[in-house]
Amino acid sequence: MSISHGDRLVNNKKKILFLTGTRADFGKLKSLIRITESIDSLSSRVFVTGMHMLKKYGSTFKEVEESGFQNIHKYINQHINEPMEMVLASTIHGLSRYVHETSPDMIVVHGDRVEALAGAIVGSMNNILVAHIEGGERSGTIDELIRHSVTKLAHIHLVSNEEARKRVVQMGEAEETVFIIGSADIDFMKDSTKLPSLDMVKKHYDIPYEKYHIVMFHPVTTEVDEMAKYANNLVDALLESDNNYVVIYPNNDHG
Repeated sequence: MSISHGDRLVNNKKKILFLTGTRADFGKLKSLIRITESIDSLSSRVFVTGMHMLKKYGSTFKEVEESGFQNIHKYINQHINEPMEMVLASTIHGLSRYVHETSPDMIVVHGDRVEALAGAIVGSMNNILVAHIEGGERSGTIDELIRHSVTKLAHIHLVSNEEARKRVVQMGEAEETVFIIGSADIDFMKDSTKLPSLDMVKKHYDIPYEKYHIVMFHPVTTEVDEMAKYANNLVDALLESDNNYVVIYPNNDHG
């Protein structure tokens, strides 16, 4: 079998695999994926899973597809209300198969969700470099346990600030592997020129915004047994205030 010059060029490229499970982390990864695709010596792949694949949360894999990236692989890792450990196991299973098929040189994960933990586990177990964005943060919930676990499994740490850098080093990571890159949210905002204006949003939803407040209640994953009480207290307080509210749906964390 003959191999063309073009095939050799593709095969010589370093393959970077980006893992995304939510709109939130995809927004922070998008500019980095674009930069990767613009470098001749690199080839990017995007593994799309998690909330992206759930209709209940908007089937946001479509947003990934609309971004025009070259190599996108979609994988359903969960069904509604599945326990977190089952989602983790399913993600490891699907990602592992994909990694063995594509042999990436690096896996890039973000944050503190189970998809990031799955990526770090699969990468480290296969001697693949793992780059972790926004490690070293503190939140006090199960998210923090996952985030620090990903840090210990990762090889390159791209943190937001000096405090996070110190925390990653305190966990035993070599200083030369930790880089302060600032908040990925800034890249997201600079990359969001196509977002609708406030006037467009008001017109689309037809809500008299001057008469409404915005409310979002996010579960504390380490206090699941208390969630009903917390939610009832919040609703009682909102009703007592005698104001109007637009309630934003939370993500799919347990609780």
